[in-house]
Amino acid sequence: MSIYMIGDVQGCDAALGRLLDEIGFSPSRDTLYLLGDLVNRGPDSLAVLRRLMALEGAAHALLGNHDLHLLATAHGVRKPHRGDTVGDILGAPDRDALLDWLRTRPMALSAHGWLMVHAGVLPQWDVKTTLALAEELQAVLRSSDWTAFLHEMYGNEPPLWSDSLRGAARLRVIVNAFTRLRFCTAQGVMEFDTKDSAGAAPEGFMPWFDVPGRRTEGAPIAFGHWSTLGTVDRPDLQALDTGCVWGGCLTAARISGQPGNVERIGVRCEQASKPGKH
Repeated sequence: MSIYMIGDVQGCDAALGRLLDEIGFSPSRDTLYLLGDLVNRGPDSLAVLRRLMALEGAAHALLGNHDLHLLATAHGVRKPHRGDTVGDILGAPDRDALLDWLRTRPMALSAHGWLMVHAGVLPQWDVKTTLALAEELQAVLRSSDWTAFLHEMYGNEPPLWSDSLRGAARLRVIVNAFTRLRFCTAQGVMEFDTKDSAGAAPEGFMPWFDVPGRRTEGAPIAFGHWSTLGTVDRPDLQALDTGCVWGGCLTAARISGQPGNVERIGVRCEQASKPGKH
């Protein structure tokens, strides 16, 4: 039995198929954890969702910002962006089943010794708090009036977590940390404009995983979202968005449950989108 964590697929189903062939994936034997951004910008988001739904039990997927954007677009909360490639899903006969499956995906997972998120974890949160806040947001997305949250989800305020936050402001900080975070201050103030490499951090900001004394320090964490970051391959940190949709690689990390024992496997991807186009 093998366990794999996979970075952002973003609708690149052919690359996902090649990666699964490369690792010799068997759904009866192996388990996949996909770190969010399953859809959008790539050429075949519909096939990605159908593939993963069919692997239920063998494939576990997190929600990323592009997945939430699809849900918001499907329910008229956001207008499609120029570079969106999710029309195949929106027009599919099984659209409702696909969207319901997507919205019930978790925001964070702890499995086989790893904490898995799409983007990041705020420095004030330990693993227990991270998982509890993920469950809080998941409960909203799985509720009968979940679309009301979509109308309040977008925005950069407040940029800082506080245990006293309530309502929409609280949920917005949680969703922004899990699906948008790259840089923050030592106090956990989030910055959302900069999307370049770690070396491009604005003054006073740093990559979230470099904050001194963050409460998840030492806990193995895997994340995606940050294609410009470059390779981060540490015993306690795996950055797995390696820019598949931009013509980079789609990467899987095979884990054994023992920190430091990680094997990275990648396949080259055809460029499906150009940076700066969106």
